[in-house]
Amino acid sequence: MPLKPRFGKVHKGLLIATLSLLVLAVFWRPEPSDAVLLPPQTLVTSAKPASKTPAAQQTTQPEASPEPPSTAETAETAETAEQNRPESVSYNIEPGDNLSAIFDAHGIPKGTLYNLLQADAEYLALETLQPGTALRFRFDAEGQLQRLTLQIDPARTVTYDRIEGGQFEYNLNTLPTHWEASVIRGDIRGSFYTSGIAAGLSKGQVIQIGQLLKSKLDFRRDLRAGDTFTVLLGREMTTTGPTGNTRVEAISLHRGRHDYNAFLYSDSNYYDENGESVTPAFLRYPTARHYRVSSPFNLNRLHPITGRRAPHNGVDLAAPSGTPVMSTGDGIVKRIGNHPYAGKYIEVDHSGAFSTRYLHLSRILVKRGQTVKRGQRIALSGNTGRTTGPHLHFELRVNHQPVNPLTADIPTSTKVPADKLSTFESRVREKLARMRVPTVMGEDYAQAPSGSVSRGGQWPASWTDHCTRPGQCRYQ
Repeated sequence: MPLKPRFGKVHKGLLIATLSLLVLAVFWRPEPSDAVLLPPQTLVTSAKPASKTPAAQQTTQPEASPEPPSTAETAETAETAEQNRPESVSYNIEPGDNLSAIFDAHGIPKGTLYNLLQADAEYLALETLQPGTALRFRFDAEGQLQRLTLQIDPARTVTYDRIEGGQFEYNLNTLPTHWEASVIRGDIRGSFYTSGIAAGLSKGQVIQIGQLLKSKLDFRRDLRAGDTFTVLLGREMTTTGPTGNTRVEAISLHRGRHDYNAFLYSDSNYYDENGESVTPAFLRYPTARHYRVSSPFNLNRLHPITGRRAPHNGVDLAAPSGTPVMSTGDGIVKRIGNHPYAGKYIEVDHSGAFSTRYLHLSRILVKRGQTVKRGQRIALSGNTGRTTGPHLHFELRVNHQPVNPLTADIPTSTKVPADKLSTFESRVREKLARMRVPTVMGEDYAQAPSGSVSRGGQWPASWTDHCTRPGQCRYQ
């Protein structure tokens, strides 16, 4: 029997029409709708009823773009911004801060920063930003920095004032200060270093005491458990409080039947009770060879262009690059750095009020906090920073003030001058009396009431004020 076809003519026609519609749907592209091109705000409907305007007027129109501000309006806006900028701005230094980031945050150009660093090259005050201190910026009406103020400590403030040509001038302002002394006592338990730290001395003070008495005894071999020490520690004060600066005014170390003493005198040197110097002697030059002075020390030097005072706080020695540089005395490396104008530099704190600086180095051989000895190689001279040629800039400071390192009185192994010996001995007796009242005390006497009688007499009313921890104070 023959099979009937599955699709008739009607079915074939429908199939062809369907395929045609599919092809048309694929290739036909309609015109885009204006609705999707309207700004978003034109699609928001109003809550008010529609107005009865003609249909032609109801057509939604795109919102017109705002016209750019005119030149006059731009100038007015900039002027308003400058007027709103505060004339003076303060910034408190925080850990990790650096000048570049601080200046960027305040919109101060890099050129201004470099001019400030140039003014600071002889002082390096901006090199040590201490957390807790403050910077103050003062601007003029155009927003240009006119003065930068740096608080070094509560007694000392440095200002940098703008002068001709966009340069800045350094000025140091110092408040009156005085020194107040307190007594710190301790027992030897282990090394002198750990015992001194436990008693309340700083690392630098412990190292300084070791350097002062190292000619009298060997701290590693001679000390025994139970030996005692007493330190008269001076703190610099203003009328409102301490500045944070301290100094060792006297030290007495008792070992067996012997006392080893050192006393600070008015010449910033230390002597024993007989007036013999215990301050390690200094070298006059920081190099083995005495090189020619290419630029002398001069606090009244005038700037060749501005005619203003531009001190030279040290001497320039014409040492070729690579010359070994020695520490001129025993001390502790206070800081090292790399300054755009001073170059690579080292600052060393010595016993008492002395410090030295070495600038324009090619290589630094020590680390911050390291103990150095007189004559020890600490660097190689060079030509870093802003210089006219290789040389070594060498500074000596006494009580933070620069002095001529080639002519100033430096610590030497000498005695107190004969005409001043009686005055010195009188001060020694006063310091010893204070350091021995009370002497090292026992725990059972640490809480002795004011006015109680000791074996040697009656305690002063404030003797317990000298005890830095319970059980430290006792008498003998």
